[in-house]
Amino acid sequence: MGKRRMKELKNEGIKNWDNLMKNLLFIGLVFIFSTAFQPEQKETLAQKAARIHNAVFTVDTHTDTPMNLVDSDFNLAVRHDAQTSGTKSDFPRMKEGGLDAQFFAVFLSQGPRTEEGHANANKKALEIIKSIYKSVEAAPELAQIARTPDDGYKIEKTGKRAIYIGVENGYAIAHDLSNIEKFWQLGARYITLCHTLNNDICDSSTDKKGPEYNGLSPFGVQVVKEMNRVGMMIDVSHIADSSLFDVLKITTAPIIASHSCSRAMCDNPRNLTDEGLRAIAKNGGVIQMCILSDYVKTPEPNPARDSARTALRAKYNNFEGLTPEKEKAGHDEWRQIAQKFPQKLATVKDVVDHIDHIVKVAGIDHVGIGTDFDGGGAVSGCFDVSQMGNITLELVRRGYTEEQIRKIWGGNFMRVFKAVLKSAGRLS
Repeated sequence: MGKRRMKELKNEGIKNWDNLMKNLLFIGLVFIFSTAFQPEQKETLAQKAARIHNAVFTVDTHTDTPMNLVDSDFNLAVRHDAQTSGTKSDFPRMKEGGLDAQFFAVFLSQGPRTEEGHANANKKALEIIKSIYKSVEAAPELAQIARTPDDGYKIEKTGKRAIYIGVENGYAIAHDLSNIEKFWQLGARYITLCHTLNNDICDSSTDKKGPEYNGLSPFGVQVVKEMNRVGMMIDVSHIADSSLFDVLKITTAPIIASHSCSRAMCDNPRNLTDEGLRAIAKNGGVIQMCILSDYVKTPEPNPARDSARTALRAKYNNFEGLTPEKEKAGHDEWRQIAQKFPQKLATVKDVVDHIDHIVKVAGIDHVGIGTDFDGGGAVSGCFDVSQMGNITLELVRRGYTEEQIRKIWGGNFMRVFKAVLKSAGRLS
């Protein structure tokens, strides 16, 4: 073969090699760019909801769990079955449900409005507070008492549950304004002014006798002013519309409704009117959505259940002025009736319908969640505290953003909590 031909073949080989390298480089670049710009695998709604629920600080502002603690061996550190135990909250289930903080209500049914009745109410409130501390301190690896907003966030970072205290029914104040400061020093951070009946502070929304003062009593005016001074949040759940508007005329700090629904969505006097929702928003306060089915959706008729409950109320004097033993027996029988004659529960969707309405009327900055677990609170899909994430899932389904959900689950309430303390000079 001639030298000329050999040279030609050599040049062709070099050209072919260069072309091969260029082709390989092109293929490589195509691969890199195609993988770099491929969309990430889409997050499912359930995955997104779980991520958000885990990321935000979650607080439930009202449970009656302390009713399980007094004169009882109920152990908050042990997981209980909601169906068999009749209870809705304990520390293991709080963790399962991704709930970071919970307000334990010091609940007092309305008893005789006598000197003795008020003294007994005050004494019982102190006993319940003591039982809360005892139960929480018995499980230091699982939970801790919280007193300030910052406490809640700090405790959450340790993996424990933060337990706050509220007093349900100003009956416990017992005509002595100094008891407001005393409750505050013991860790209580809100007082619900009344319960299902009128008391010496204000008219209730559900007293069958009707209004007594058409709002606040003269003593009630003093109570509101003293709560402002002390830095105790004023809870307007259960109080009459007239009482709410009297409070709003006087208070110098934002207020809360620790467990209340919308009356426009469920026509029950226990719920708040749109006018009330707007007024609380104007005050800078917050409405904590309750998940007690009767307040979420008008219940279907259940004559057998209603009859049994009426008989039980008569047997236990409408749960007024009972000894601790009789009160416990009455609550046990109430739960037995609930199990014997189960009602058709409202759903998580119904709950979020209320949230949607409150957001529409009052704004996204004025809504939160207060379940009323262990006081009747429960809906299908959120029957106990272990299922709290289902509320977040429904909010995500409806297009609420992570920031909005953060506000609903605790941000709005904590803002009010801080504002009340700051107004009283207890927070710098």
